[in-house]
Amino acid sequence: MSPPPLLLPIMTDTSWTRRSFLTAAVAAPAIIASRARAADFSFAQYHNQAVDTPLHRNLVAMWDAIARETKGRLVARVYAENNGIPGGDQDALKMLLSGEIAFFTLMGGILGQVSPIAEAQQLPFAFSSAAQAHKTMDGRFGRLIATSLEDKGIHLFPVGSFDNGMRQVASIERALVKPEDFAGIRMRVPPGQVIADTFRAFGANPVTTTANQILEAMQSGRVDAQENPLAVIEGFKLYQVTKHISMTNHIWSGFNLMAHRPTWTRLPEDLRNIVTRNATLYVQRQRAEQQAFNDGLKSTLTARGITFHDVDQAAFRRRLSGLYANWKEKIGPRGWSLLEAEVGKLG
Repeated sequence: MSPPPLLLPIMTDTSWTRRSFLTAAVAAPAIIASRARAADFSFAQYHNQAVDTPLHRNLVAMWDAIARETKGRLVARVYAENNGIPGGDQDALKMLLSGEIAFFTLMGGILGQVSPIAEAQQLPFAFSSAAQAHKTMDGRFGRLIATSLEDKGIHLFPVGSFDNGMRQVASIERALVKPEDFAGIRMRVPPGQVIADTFRAFGANPVTTTANQILEAMQSGRVDAQENPLAVIEGFKLYQVTKHISMTNHIWSGFNLMAHRPTWTRLPEDLRNIVTRNATLYVQRQRAEQQAFNDGLKSTLTARGITFHDVDQAAFRRRLSGLYANWKEKIGPRGWSLLEAEVGKLG
């Protein structure tokens, strides 16, 4: 079954493209229904995770709470897996920038296409835990990223980093526990330069797919391995082909809650305050749920026949001195200084 149609902001000064016109035509019954409920503003919220995940559940709960608190003045419909659009996150990001959708969650690696400093969220071995990453993103470093996005047309919420978790390496044929094990491995990675650079430093060949294409890429033999938090292995049923998981904890992964800035600034201040307050509440709830979900999956996945392996992180870090030097230059001295103030010296 196809996902339901996109809901556009009900704005008199919306910029209409051919794509948005056609989408609006399909969505007309939904928009009329929203107006019948006296909604002043009706929006779409995209994200790339499956329906049965803490991210989707909390986004739905967040927008339900906002609709109740605003007495139906502001409503949003949440679309899992980016409403099935072929280009996944990258196409959804373009839609956010153009105003075709108003709200979106996205990892820092892809957001780096708009502002390079955002990719620092996914520097390898920068964060020792998800909790450390949350503290960093909720603080001055996160505000620096937010400022860098403003003139690009994106509003980043002050407490807006939903959690995905620490990323692990999952392989099909053999365990990958040392850097040299990665030589020639076709490693599925998400779009984003820093993750690709990381696995090239280990000798792997990065292959990019959208999140909902990972299982097919593994089943078809297009890739030998992939890297993601355990929750993604469970949520996208990657356990069907995974035989080994190396607990590398190499990168923290999160989902930045963003709004199309021109749309956001046109909202009345009372509505913006309600959305921001609820975003903070449900981000914090989702973080706790995601941590518990990831923590409980090792036993679940072991029962499915997957073998877990510990690794020596120091051996991997020794391959990354050039990467750190390169990204320090890209991120700039202020960003690098604020990041190291939270996580310690890198490189």
